[in-house]
Amino acid sequence: MENLSVTLIIIVITCIVSFRAFSNEALMSKLIFYPPAISENGQWYRFFSCGLIHADFGHLAFNMYAFYTFGIVVEDAFRSIFGDGLGRFFYALLYVTALLVCLLPTYVKNKDNYAYQSLGASGAVSAIVFVSILLMPTAEIGLIFIPFFTLPSFIFGVIYLAITAWLDRRGSSRINHSAHLYGGLYGIAFLIVICQLFSHFNVLAQFVLQVRSYFQI
Repeated sequence: MENLSVTLIIIVITCIVSFRAFSNEALMSKLIFYPPAISENGQWYRFFSCGLIHADFGHLAFNMYAFYTFGIVVEDAFRSIFGDGLGRFFYALLYVTALLVCLLPTYVKNKDNYAYQSLGASGAVSAIVFVSILLMPTAEIGLIFIPFFTLPSFIFGVIYLAITAWLDRRGSSRINHSAHLYGGLYGIAFLIVICQLFSHFNVLAQFVLQVRSYFQI
């Protein structure tokens, strides 16, 4: 149990539930994020359950690949900063609470919209990605489909947030860009707060130091 990865546990649970929901329309309907069901019937669990289901195998694979790639690194960093037990707890807490927080703006906007539904773990994955950017701003990030093209993660993060905010304002896509945006911002805020309260690690100072060192090379 000592070396049990929280990241892998979350991936296994998400894959099991997603695969079951692919062929079970009733289960998909029960777990999906549907704002009127929350506002009228108090089904608050949907903020969390929608992160366990995905539209199809490609959607699931993309989210879980990104989560694994960044999650393993972030989980190890949390254990290093906060200690093994507390680090695992904060890491799990970040993921679970990000599922809720990233969807709050979506809920406020669509609580009376009977045509709106959303699913997937993208918001929570975005939180993990942006925590990794805050911790390792000069690490190279590439796109899956263009692996030979990479950017320092802090530059990638700025571009990603700007494009996501723009796409969210356009509102013409079926993708919930709002969840990606607020998930990423929440991840940054979460790490800053818990570092301030529960460790001596100055994450902002380290971020600035690494970025400055990058430009001095």
